[in-house]
Amino acid sequence: MTRAIAVTGLLLIFGTTAGVAERNLIPTLDNHPNVCPDQPPEPKWMQNINVRESYKRLLIQQIYRAQSMERVVDSQNCDCPTRYPTWEDAVRFYTERYASSKYWDVVEATSEYRRRANELRRAAMPICVAAGNW
Repeated sequence: MTRAIAVTGLLLIFGTTAGVAERNLIPTLDNHPNVCPDQPPEPKWMQNINVRESYKRLLIQQIYRAQSMERVVDSQNCDCPTRYPTWEDAVRFYTERYASSKYWDVVEATSEYRRRANELRRAAMPICVAAGNW
């Protein structure tokens, strides 16, 4: 009986806490980065891509991320233009290699670029931290 009361009490506490946290959440449409505030935005066509083709946008984002981390590591420099260049190179690379690829090939490539970016991130992070851009 006391165990049931204790469990009920915990559920009430956690339920109340979650409810308070939900009510205090203030959504915002502002999307201002903490570092490099002049980051180039994604091309409009990527932002407006059809939901059924959003997997293509994910691949381009991961290509961009991997290229960014690679540039930082190769140059040992994390200034804003190095870390956040225009989207041109990533879009061109996607167009040349993956634009006509099948769905599962794009999904597989997205995973590969995500892995690559995560590996490079370990080396890029200390460089960017030292530059104040992390």
